[in-house]
Parts: sequence; C-alpha cells; structure tokens
Amino acid sequence: VEVCHAMVHGGPFPATSDSRTTSVGSAAIFRFLRPVCYQALPQGLLPEPLRDGNPWGVTRLVDGKREP
Repeated sequence: VEVCHAMVHGGPFPATSDSRTTSVGSAAIFRFLRPVCYQALPQGLLPEPLRDGNPWGVTRLVDGKREP
C-alpha cells in the first residue's frame, strides 16, 4: 500500500475506526504520527536533521518560515 492522496479511503471497519483518518494513504500519517517539540535543547542533543544548518536538507518550519 502506497502512502499517497489517491489511496485515502474511509471504508468499513477495520479499514478505519476513526472518521477523521484512514488506515492507508496520506491521511494515515495523522493517525500514527506522534508530534514532538524540541525547545531550548542544546544542539548536541537534537536529532541530526534538526540541528542548525539543517545538514540533511529536511524541509521544515523555523520561526514560521519554510526551510530550505
């Protein structure tokens, strides 16, 4: 199963048990995602993609502005 917009469905149980999400497709990310916030953490303790300079080139929001 591919995680893409075309795969989103809200079929009968057990396909989904929550009407706000789906078990497949891009909406499934919200069902299994665990949001984490790092605030005032030293650079050495941050995961590498989140450090200053964005060494992995991950698209992210910093102070409300999209990077890179």
